Amino acid sequence: MSENDQSVVRVTADGPVRTITLSRPEQLNAADADMHRQLGLVWRGIADDPGARAVIVTGAGRAFSAGGDFDFMEEHRDASARWRIIEEARRILIEMVQFPLPVVAAVNGPAVGLGSTLAMLCDIVVMSEDAFLSDPHVTIGLVAGDGGAATAPAHMSLLHAKEYLLLGGRIDARRAYEIGLTNRVVEASAVMSEARLIAERLAAQPAHALQDTKRALNQSLELALASTRNYGLVAERYSMTHPDHLAFLDRNAHHGSSEGA
Repeated sequence: MSENDQSVVRVTADGPVRTITLSRPEQLNAADADMHRQLGLVWRGIADDPGARAVIVTGAGRAFSAGGDFDFMEEHRDASARWRIIEEARRILIEMVQFPLPVVAAVNGPAVGLGSTLAMLCDIVVMSEDAFLSDPHVTIGLVAGDGGAATAPAHMSLLHAKEYLLLGGRIDARRAYEIGLTNRVVEASAVMSEARLIAERLAAQPAHALQDTKRALNQSLELALASTRNYGLVAERYSMTHPDHLAFLDRNAHHGSSEGA
């Protein structure tokens, strides 16, 4: 797997570990159209890499991912773009859940909307003590259909998942640990080193046994996705043109904010 420093989704190799870095640091790694597309494609290439045994996902700079870039969300106004975005979201979900190698999330800062979903789709999560999770889909008039409705209840109680998604508030790292959304909380300076230690331990495990155990564990997540994905994605697509969401876009048209779609 070659390194591409110019990509907004960079893949670097270090021994058997591959690191995926979301790389729009000036925008807090908010997803634009290019990043969203690449997030659906990157997994297949690593799965086909014979030297890869484990993966780390992190963000460049001070954020994991601030969610959806405002300009990207402006594409919700276009019918063909809406279908493309939803199909890309479907691909991200399927590719990550079915990805054979173990994936460690190094949540080095805010993980909002899509960023939160990406972390929840990983196998082991390490969070900086300064990081937080948030999924404000509902708050900005969108259905949380591209992951949150399926992944959140897979990791915490349904009551906690409802509070998290329906109110759209922040969950700090300590609270995330208490309710089962992260495995480790460490100092900000130690996030990548801790994730690296875990990834190296995973890479050293017998690959066949590890990968098939992951597949077995992810059966429950696949079933959860199958039961919510189609309805959730279609409902989210229609919410992209709901007056509540369009009003949010209009209010923020001059700010270029990223709000976590």
